[in-house]
Amino acid sequence: MALFILDATTKSIEVAMSGVAATTNPDFTAAWADDTGSAFTEGSTDGALNGTSAVTLVAAPAAATRRVIKSLTIENKDTANVIITVSYNNNGTLRTIVKVTLVPGDTWTLGGTFDTNGALKQTLGSVSLASVSGAFVSGTLKLSGSTSGTATLNPPAVASTYTYTLPAATATLGYLNIPPVGTKTASYTLAVGDVGKYVQVSTGGSITIPDATFAEGDVVSVFNNTTGAITITCTITTAYIAGTDADKATVSLATRGVATILFISGTVCVINGNVS
Repeated sequence: MALFILDATTKSIEVAMSGVAATTNPDFTAAWADDTGSAFTEGSTDGALNGTSAVTLVAAPAAATRRVIKSLTIENKDTANVIITVSYNNNGTLRTIVKVTLVPGDTWTLGGTFDTNGALKQTLGSVSLASVSGAFVSGTLKLSGSTSGTATLNPPAVASTYTYTLPAATATLGYLNIPPVGTKTASYTLAVGDVGKYVQVSTGGSITIPDATFAEGDVVSVFNNTTGAITITCTITTAYIAGTDADKATVSLATRGVATILFISGTVCVINGNVS
């Protein structure tokens, strides 16, 4: 709860509306206590606002008196919203204490604004997201899409649809499975588009790992779907079989075997799986 002290004969508290009332001006009450150093006297006042004309809620104290304001209330008794500005008036210089919109039945106090049920009203901010696409279903926001922009979301109705953008250069979605590149029946050189996927090799197929093509962290899997071993040619500068320290020019992938190739850089990879 705020506490205001008027300690000069030039200081008071006043209020004005932003416009005239539709039907009824808001009511106000005020209570204070005067301290002269030798006596402590309580006082109060009440009344109604007067449109854009300033109304004094608490008048200035007498000389050598400190007026301590204990409470202020303003109730909107109108049929429409009203905007009020409560000001601290110091010899004609106004300092805004609060500027607030009151809906019919609201009461502003030094402790905040209350509704007709006596509940404290609070204003929630908006949530700003970059381009969201999806639906709110049972409280869950499902995101998808790849366009850019910004959107401000207010509390949505169920199944309201929005658009969300994933930053193209900084966010990559993985897969819930391992997508196939396709079945190869001839010599095939791995490509950047194979990252996160698997290449199936059938009769007559073979695999080449190129140099200076992939980036650190890229992974490609190879499945040998033949009755015999196939050759993986390592034209990349350095290729290791996981758990060994020898650079391999070629490796053999066993029948029905799987090899996973992890790129440490564009020129170094590690091959793990049914290889020798």
